[in-house]
Amino acid sequence: MGTRLDLQGVLEDLLESEHVYFQPPENLVMQYPAIVYRRDYHSSEHADNRPYSQKMRYQVTVIDRDPDSELPKKVLDLPTAAFVRHFSTEGLNHDIYSVYY
Repeated sequence: MGTRLDLQGVLEDLLESEHVYFQPPENLVMQYPAIVYRRDYHSSEHADNRPYSQKMRYQVTVIDRDPDSELPKKVLDLPTAAFVRHFSTEGLNHDIYSVYY
């Protein structure tokens, strides 16, 4: 697993754009399609009173006006991606995934 910045690069490559936002502020005007992600969970496994495995989970949200966008399928192809839910609001489709990275 890599760093958050590595994940940023992977998501930008999938989107073929720099409209990938990590924990964006509320007043940010986004351009679509976009990917928004944030840290969601951190797991540690221990042995001999020391952590030997640590994983960071991110909530990755694909936002697109196109309900038939291929972008959600690209995110789902990531090795540790799991679909969480979908919703639509204000003409935008949101597909949410959990991704360990």
